[in-house]
Amino acid sequence: MTQLNAAPDAVTALADDRVVTAPVSPEPFLLRIESTDPGLRLDQWIGAHHAALTDALRRHGALLFRGFAVDSPEAFGSAARAYSPHLLDYLERAAPRTEIVDKVFTSTELAADRWIAFHHEMSYSHNWPSTLYFYGDRPSAHGGATPVASERAVFPKIPAEIRERFQRHGVAYVRNYNPGLDIPWQDVFQTTDRAEVEAYCRASHTEFTWVGEDGLRTRSVRQAVARHPHTGETVWFNHAHLWHISTLPDEVADYLLDEYGPEGVPRNAFYGDGSPIEDEAVELIGNLYQEAAVSLPWQRGDVLVVDNFLATHAREPFGGDRRILVAMSDLYVNEDL
Repeated sequence: MTQLNAAPDAVTALADDRVVTAPVSPEPFLLRIESTDPGLRLDQWIGAHHAALTDALRRHGALLFRGFAVDSPEAFGSAARAYSPHLLDYLERAAPRTEIVDKVFTSTELAADRWIAFHHEMSYSHNWPSTLYFYGDRPSAHGGATPVASERAVFPKIPAEIRERFQRHGVAYVRNYNPGLDIPWQDVFQTTDRAEVEAYCRASHTEFTWVGEDGLRTRSVRQAVARHPHTGETVWFNHAHLWHISTLPDEVADYLLDEYGPEGVPRNAFYGDGSPIEDEAVELIGNLYQEAAVSLPWQRGDVLVVDNFLATHAREPFGGDRRILVAMSDLYVNEDL
């Protein structure tokens, strides 16, 4: 895997008498940028260092801003827009979220005792954000970190035969929006109009079938890998290891398969030709991301910026009150479908 050899000056240019920088992982991966002045506004500082930050993000995959003045969701949105002015809506949702201020959402609202596995945001879709922003609005008392993992560490370790098989076939995602089993299609597509859903599916090369009175089944074949639009690096880029039925607890998977069959469960992933993906391949990929994980506890006001091609993110279980906010920018559309 070819790495971008960004000039060291791109990183050293970020340090001054109020800001210090250091990579968290020796790859180098996840650059920590820390302000020694608690009154320093992050949006203004990003605006003044935008070019160097862009180079640093491509070199390090993720940036953690700590110690800056980011004291509200509005201030977080302003900082994200300083990096990329046009933030994105959240369509074709895979999880429930709440919009707090314009284009700023809660992170995935899933039970606190569950891990959210490493993933590239919206890699199941025909388009996805290139840049992600996370904000430590209310860090939890226990756990709840947002670990990140570098594709430069993971992708070369995926065995060649697995990479070749996935690249040859792609990944097919089957979703069943049945009331009571998963989030409703009205929430996923942010509309109650079936005609709008059908138009979206046709435009995104997604097969769809209306089931019963208010059910919907979709099937889409997407990429297994993606190429970074700026660095040219090839990265593993799919949701197979997240949606595959084998990732559910055994008793849950057994019940769903007995009741609905492999194509009727809320979510499942197959090879693009419809054949089953091996449980062992799914487990191996998940383990590689866990081995590459870099995790720092959230501090109030932290902002984490992630290149959605070069890094995956996850969520640790937590205890106590927690609210991490998310914004997205720089829509990438896969033109190869």
